Amino acid sequence: MIESFTAVLAAVCVAVAILDRPGSRRSVAMVLALVLAPALIAGNQWEATQVAELRNSPGLLIVALAGVGAVVAGLAALLDRQPVLLPVLILIALPFRIPLAVGGEEANLLLPLYLVLAAGVIHGVYRQWRPRATAASAEGRSSGAGQQLTREAATSSGPGGAASWLKPLLAVSVLLYALGLFYSDDRSQGLLNFCFFLVPFALVFVLMLDVEWNRRTLRTALYTVIGLALVWAIVGLVEYQLRELLWNEVVIRSNDFHVYFRVNSLFWDPNVYGRYLALAITVVAAALIWAGRVREAVALATVSGILWLALITTFSQSSFVALLAGLATLIALRWSLKLVLSGIGALALLALLFAVFAGGLVKLDLDRLNPQTGGRADLVSGGIELFGDKPLAGYGSGSFSLSFREQVAGPDAPVTESHTEPITVAAEQGLVGLAVYFALIVSSLFALAAGMRQVMPGLGAKTNGASGDPDRGPPPAARAAILAAYVAVLVHTLTYAGYLDDPVTWVLIAVGYSLAFPCRATSAA
Repeated sequence: MIESFTAVLAAVCVAVAILDRPGSRRSVAMVLALVLAPALIAGNQWEATQVAELRNSPGLLIVALAGVGAVVAGLAALLDRQPVLLPVLILIALPFRIPLAVGGEEANLLLPLYLVLAAGVIHGVYRQWRPRATAASAEGRSSGAGQQLTREAATSSGPGGAASWLKPLLAVSVLLYALGLFYSDDRSQGLLNFCFFLVPFALVFVLMLDVEWNRRTLRTALYTVIGLALVWAIVGLVEYQLRELLWNEVVIRSNDFHVYFRVNSLFWDPNVYGRYLALAITVVAAALIWAGRVREAVALATVSGILWLALITTFSQSSFVALLAGLATLIALRWSLKLVLSGIGALALLALLFAVFAGGLVKLDLDRLNPQTGGRADLVSGGIELFGDKPLAGYGSGSFSLSFREQVAGPDAPVTESHTEPITVAAEQGLVGLAVYFALIVSSLFALAAGMRQVMPGLGAKTNGASGDPDRGPPPAARAAILAAYVAVLVHTLTYAGYLDDPVTWVLIAVGYSLAFPCRATSAA
């Protein structure tokens, strides 16, 4: 029980970091959250083999801590000299998952991202508490820019309406997950999810929110995404050509029994690899649509073609659908929202007509549908059954797999990990969690789309579609790319889960929010 109370304390610290302005109070909250998360993991896994080895080998523990401390200190020193590197390092670290045995199972953890996060928090604390003389000198060098930002902040309006609830809902989501640990059927798994995913990703959100997303930073971020995506694509294409994977025995064995060969590149799961490629293609497509020169357009089109070939080798249906959603969003923003809505309506009508007139000819066989979907049909129906059993608050944070096995499918169930985010939320957090989840989606979409009507031709803006005024506001291509990528993530979570427990979601929301409201008071500070 003490673990649950400590998790709530960590969630409160995260909420303060999300809601508070830059200052000493927020710095203290971020440090506390950063310390409490690994402390909770160590306490929860005290008897695990890895922790026991460190406990029984003080020398090894000291060396490990010294090594981690040296890396973090070095990164913090680098950020102090080049603060612009923080978003680049975060983007580079986002996809790198390292397999480790945690809680008796193998987990793929974002260890490089945790190191960058720790360095970013420490750098922020140092910048906050550095000697007054140094701060005064820095203030003097940037007084002109600071005064300009302050004037803009004073005359600009912050988020209003549904968009104003974005950060409070993010804080509530983290706090609600911590409270769900008190009654969870699988408290250990929920605690690991909370400490490995929600806490660090929320802190990444805060760090990315503080970045000054000017055109130079945005262009650097685009180059970083393109470079990484090309590396993953080349590795994946080589795997496909050689018919050999680097790791994940489950995928390797499944390839032996299928007529097609699925690729995961340097990722653990082909669907996660596919999602990353789909998001990269969406971002590159936005840059291509708004490209101002033929040479840039040709280069971006070539990159898109390479990434598309790599995406095909994943055979990830959820990633294909996510990419279509992202591209449809770009078409709506750049050319015509009515055209996209009409296309969606026509597809819905065709599906309805097919269901009405072909219903007697094509019967839905659930026994055949489940293996064809990799067991996901059973997961959806089982999740709905769990929600029906405890509709108000669910079975608790992180409990889906255990509750599904015990209450629905039995101990021999081949698949127990939920692959549909709304179903997961309903089963684990009930109506309360669903309300927060849907409210967060609505608020985030309003925030990321704020002011789009003034800059997007597809929404009625009186513009020729150029990159925008270089002296006022972010380029339309950047805002379109972030919104389209976020829509793609939302669609992907409907068939593969991974919403707030994916750092990409937090990063997209942070960047999109900063682009929508670039002159808020926190930026001026």
